[in-house]
Amino acid sequence: MDNIKWIFALYSLGAILSMALIGIAVALRNIPLIFIFLILLFVIMGFGFKTKKKMRDAGML
Repeated sequence: MDNIKWIFALYSLGAILSMALIGIAVALRNIPLIFIFLILLFVIMGFGFKTKKKMRDAGML
């Protein structure tokens, strides 16, 4: 339990929330919200991958 990388847990929860919000926006048939949440999903996932690369290069993973 000590080796949990909490930053990655937060990134994954943010991505899951973005996916859920995309589903809600689709249900509401709100095109602008769909694109906003889709962009948010890409940003969150991008930060997650970027953080993982930095940590791997620093030998922290």
